Amino acid sequence: MSNSMFYKENQYELSEMLENLPFATALYNKVGEVVYINNLALELSTASFNYFEDKELIRIVKEVINHGIFKTKRKINIPSTSATFNFSLVNDKDGNAKGVIVTFLSKFEIPKDYETYKQESIDLKALFESSYDVLYVSDSEGNTLRVSSACKEIWGKTESELVGKNVLDLEKEGIYKPSITRLVIEKGEKVSAIQTTKNGRRLMVVGTPIKNENGNVIRVVNASRDITEISKLQTEIDEMKQLLQGYKHELMELRKEKNVENKMVFRSKAMEESLDLAKRISHVDSTVLILGESGVGKEVFASFIHNSSPRESKPFIKINCGAIPESLLESELFGYERGAFTNAKKEGKIGLFELSNEGTLFLDEIGEMPISLQVKLLRVLQEQEVMRIGGTKPIKVNVRIIAATNKNLPEEIKKGNFREDLYYRLNVIPLKIPPLRERKEDIIPLIQHFVDQFNDKYMTNKNLSKNIISDLQIYRWPGNVRELQNIVERLIVVSDGDKINESFLPEGFMQRTFHDDKVQVLDIMPLKECIAIAESQLLKLAQSKFSSTVKIANVLGVNQSTISRKLQKINSEKG
Repeated sequence: MSNSMFYKENQYELSEMLENLPFATALYNKVGEVVYINNLALELSTASFNYFEDKELIRIVKEVINHGIFKTKRKINIPSTSATFNFSLVNDKDGNAKGVIVTFLSKFEIPKDYETYKQESIDLKALFESSYDVLYVSDSEGNTLRVSSACKEIWGKTESELVGKNVLDLEKEGIYKPSITRLVIEKGEKVSAIQTTKNGRRLMVVGTPIKNENGNVIRVVNASRDITEISKLQTEIDEMKQLLQGYKHELMELRKEKNVENKMVFRSKAMEESLDLAKRISHVDSTVLILGESGVGKEVFASFIHNSSPRESKPFIKINCGAIPESLLESELFGYERGAFTNAKKEGKIGLFELSNEGTLFLDEIGEMPISLQVKLLRVLQEQEVMRIGGTKPIKVNVRIIAATNKNLPEEIKKGNFREDLYYRLNVIPLKIPPLRERKEDIIPLIQHFVDQFNDKYMTNKNLSKNIISDLQIYRWPGNVRELQNIVERLIVVSDGDKINESFLPEGFMQRTFHDDKVQVLDIMPLKECIAIAESQLLKLAQSKFSSTVKIANVLGVNQSTISRKLQKINSEKG
């Protein structure tokens, strides 16, 4: 093969290699002729003198070829400079010398850049070794170029064992999973992920692509932070949370074991009498019918009776008879045998009467129970046995029944909506809970109870102003305790300060207080104080209903200036 043929066949590879060298470089054939010069060499040469045509240099090229010198470095005195050249022999596949690559190292052209590169290299190495994060550099193909010395501890491999290895091979070996470099190359963008290593470490890795001017990835730099200890700490924290949850559950159970009377918040004589009756009947198994409007606390009394009874360790099952469709209520209460009807469970279903065996079944809103089911309920009360839907054998049960309703059952009997015999069977011990409007003395204790409850729930520290408490006292509370609870929660949630005034009450809230008893006195107090309270409430009520002080003055039969003065005094006392 001729020298020209050798260069032509290897032209692309050789030119690519020579152009990527950071030095002025030339390729000579075996007779000492220059066949290729890279751009750096062309820049170095001048119109008057070409360094690479120097006679001494060509002589050494021929010497290298003739003697088969694989590599040598020579200093040559060239006009205007003294330079060092590297000579590298080029052989063909058969080992025959075909040319020489000569690299020019000029003392005058190179030292400045070299010293800069050297210093930058030192700085880069210091950065690699002192960084809190472990740094890992790869090329665009995923070949490892450089890595911090901490790699031994992190990945179990030394620098020499990692440099030159492809990240895909290292990932297959399980050195680390996943390869963040691979993900960066695949996505062409920055990637953050948790990486696990072969030696059981957990790393938080941020992979950053370095792109050229064409937007192609040429390097990937990973910064890895060992979070193994953090993960262990997190695990310990999670375990501690579970332990605390266990303690919290135990504490809640202990609180439940306390007398349910602690949940009863009241000050009125009427509630005290109702509670005394509940205590007395809790020790017997007689059926109880709790009467009262919606929201007065019928379920709280039912729970109190059960938890104060010998059945307290047994099930307490609750069901709202008005909240379940008639077609489902029967199966819920009595259960059914397998195949009793379409879509029934193959194994059948146990009803609530069986589930509450030896315990208590609370039938809330009993007045809503369909007339067709009242007969079956009457049988359970009389015979203490149930018959499942589709069943043929009665099942004995020992259940105490507590029923509750907000309806007038005698009236429902007259209308044909409720069986009279069932009413008398349920009404063995009636327990009446008075509405909140009939026990105004309970309002303030309940308000404080709910304020504390929702402050604790929402981690706040809010209080109600005197004026808003006064408004809540004169309100009729058609929804009873449940409505009061909901109003207090709303006030705690929507108010933006620690002191809550009446401006946060729902629109038109106070206008719903009108009723036949225009004035109520709930406690003994000095007459002057009573008059002042009544006057304040009257003015606030009028202010919520009428838009101007003139209208208020006309309605109340006083001068407009009097109204303005009194309202100004009330407003100054808010909060």
